[in-house]
Amino acid sequence: MPLAIYARQPRMLNFRVEYRQRSVELVLEEGSTVGEIKQILETELGVPVSKMQLKGWKSGDVSDSTLLRSLHLPKNNSLYVLTPDIAATASTSKNSGLQESLNQNFLLVISHREAQRDYSLNFPGSRTIQEVKRNISDLTNIPVRHQQWEGWPASASDDSMTLAVSGISYPCHHLSVCRRSSPANAQEPTEECADVHMISDSEGDDFEDASEFGVDDSEMFGMGSSSCRKSPMMPENSENEADALLHFTAEFSSRYGETHPMFFIGSLEAASQEAFYGKARDRKLLAIYLHNDDSVLSNVFCSQMMCADSIVSYLSQNFITWAWDVTKEANKARLLTMCTRHFGSVVTQTIRTYKTDQFPLLLIVMGKRTSNEVLNVIQGNTTVDELMMRLMGAMEIFTAQQQEDIKDEDEREAREMVKREQDEAYRLSLEADRKKREAQEREEAEQVRLEQMRKEQEEEKEAIRLSLEQALPPEPVEESGEQISKLRIRTPSGEFLERRFLGSCKLQVLFDFVASKGYPFDEFKLLTTFPRRNITQLEPGSTLLEAKLFPQETLFLEAKE
Repeated sequence: MPLAIYARQPRMLNFRVEYRQRSVELVLEEGSTVGEIKQILETELGVPVSKMQLKGWKSGDVSDSTLLRSLHLPKNNSLYVLTPDIAATASTSKNSGLQESLNQNFLLVISHREAQRDYSLNFPGSRTIQEVKRNISDLTNIPVRHQQWEGWPASASDDSMTLAVSGISYPCHHLSVCRRSSPANAQEPTEECADVHMISDSEGDDFEDASEFGVDDSEMFGMGSSSCRKSPMMPENSENEADALLHFTAEFSSRYGETHPMFFIGSLEAASQEAFYGKARDRKLLAIYLHNDDSVLSNVFCSQMMCADSIVSYLSQNFITWAWDVTKEANKARLLTMCTRHFGSVVTQTIRTYKTDQFPLLLIVMGKRTSNEVLNVIQGNTTVDELMMRLMGAMEIFTAQQQEDIKDEDEREAREMVKREQDEAYRLSLEADRKKREAQEREEAEQVRLEQMRKEQEEEKEAIRLSLEQALPPEPVEESGEQISKLRIRTPSGEFLERRFLGSCKLQVLFDFVASKGYPFDEFKLLTTFPRRNITQLEPGSTLLEAKLFPQETLFLEAKE
């Protein structure tokens, strides 16, 4: 059993973002966020992030903080920007030229109601409605004649109309499709070889012996003559894998009927991402179907194996099925390059060893923790029962590995949950400590501020007191011969202040003296003992003699209320 290891490395993702008539190409690491894309687009498009809606994600809810890695995106992605709050410019108005509309890319979001699945498809404006319906036929297995649509504007009256003139919304238009409950009668066959058309469109008829119908095996499977040769399953020089797979699916349906596996439309890398890199419960096996028109087994394998109801159902439920046509050497070389990149040289060399008559091949690939492993290579010379047994065998191996992965993932998520809870509790504890520390710092700062204010006030009072003390006239001596008043002043603490004043001194000098001792005029009042008088209410310009504070008097200080 050939094996290969493909180690997952940090990836770079390509984005093509459409905005009105502009297109922006971006390359970001998968560790980037959706918000970083918007910031780049704000610079490129001049649209504020707050007015920008970034659409086209497969996932439903995508926020600016969402990591691209968590979306499991393919390497190449198409998005579009909506700005409902910003009026459209003239280039996107109805008066835009037809040529501009034909060059625009329209994003059609098509809801397949029965499968409950949405498809986001980019089409140029030059694509016709009929071509869109054919592509949807490939994706949903609903023939065009059986499709019932909702959402096309009334102006889209003809399937030959281009999208540019159909009247659909730009840059995004929503549609829905389902199978008609009473489908119209099938169209008459138009292929050159009626026998081949009959076989490919049969509704489950089992032709075990083609000789019953008068044709040999080679004629039955479309190999009888060159005139019955179909167009190639895959064009030789497709620009990208998605276009090649759309063509492959359409041609497969044309040859073998609508009952066939739903082939993944996209690159091999995108198919691997879809199968391997989601949640463990959602992962699937990857079935890679390799077709070769030059092999005599191809038509038998496709019509009898790949179109068998049991195989189609089993592949649809448990596998992501991706296909490639190696008939042309250029396409085969392209496949080998992709396989080398994703699965290593061992798988590539294994594919090289198979001869043309051993095709088609069905490679069963399982994604593991750090690698991808090719479990089996099924050749074209098999039966339905053997094919089913080998698919079921691969599923048994995958299921056992998946259960381990689910267990590991659940345990990891439980550990991460506990860690998040611990981190949150630690964060809350730090936050509480921070708030407590800040409150304490504010309290200490307030105390320092108040202390500083008190100190400044005391210094100011002391400065005033000193200036008053220095401004006092000298105390007169008793022998000066002038009229002297001896005053005795009792303080609130019970101490006494004594001083001699000239009888001609103003009361203001007395007040300044008391203030120089720490009892300012605006905080204390000076009273006589008997009769009780409030000296501080007298005119400061009056003399002690006029205030009757002569020749001596006892006063007391009292704090003002």
